[in-house]
Amino acid sequence: MAKRTITDTFALPNSVKIPRLGFGVYRSPTNVCVQSCLTALENGYRHIDTAQFYGNETEVGQAVKQSGLSRKDVFLTTKILTPAGSVDQSFKQCEESVRKLDPGENGYVDLFLIHTSSAGSEKRKEMWQALERLYEQDKAKSIGVSNFGIGHIEELKTFAKVWPPHVNQIELHPWSQQKEIVAYCERHGIVVEAYCPLVRNRKAQDETLVGVARKHNVTPNQVLVRYCLQRNWVPLPKSDNPDRIKANADVFGFALDEDDMATINGLDQGPAGAIVKAVDNS
Repeated sequence: MAKRTITDTFALPNSVKIPRLGFGVYRSPTNVCVQSCLTALENGYRHIDTAQFYGNETEVGQAVKQSGLSRKDVFLTTKILTPAGSVDQSFKQCEESVRKLDPGENGYVDLFLIHTSSAGSEKRKEMWQALERLYEQDKAKSIGVSNFGIGHIEELKTFAKVWPPHVNQIELHPWSQQKEIVAYCERHGIVVEAYCPLVRNRKAQDETLVGVARKHNVTPNQVLVRYCLQRNWVPLPKSDNPDRIKANADVFGFALDEDDMATINGLDQGPAGAIVKAVDNS
């Protein structure tokens, strides 16, 4: 296995490079989000994942500016949660997210996603067409989806100018491996991002996980992040604790062997293992 590093990237279907490790800010309060993002950037993360729903796009943008890093060196993702009533209005709503994250005449985001498939067919179409307009105008360097099953992605074919979506972000961890949608995305070159890779700390005492962590003298969370990387998913671990932010990125000094991977793969519980949402593949 080639040695992995925190600077590793994947090529999206449109050849945009996405860092293979991301930093999530779900429910990161606005009064701590800036510092959490700065801590992440100081510890080598170059990919931050936010959303309109999280209410902290402005803070993420402020952190990037305060970090002193060049904008081109930080990969920023956000998501549209609900359509605004027309493609024009949804486009304007997305433009506002871009302004929050990257103020200025030539501001852009690196990836803009539809947050969920639950809005229904017509509203999914409205949001996708708004994202396509962002993409055409270079305000989003790539576009994709989140919580989309096979049927939802196939549906895009009926009207999309951009297909396949560049990314599908879904809940992924050892207890929810979502094999069908992952295999579909891999067949079509869609990069798979893993939200909740740490299972929101609910499995920190799991006997199997703890055993693998002890073997490598690392934390259970470090095993979970490393597992995602070795599955070729893009994990998005979230924390507002500085020590944990650092530890979650410190996963390149060890590797899980074939036995470890087989053991962890055996933890899969199918849809029942999801703590947020398993996708509907119908």
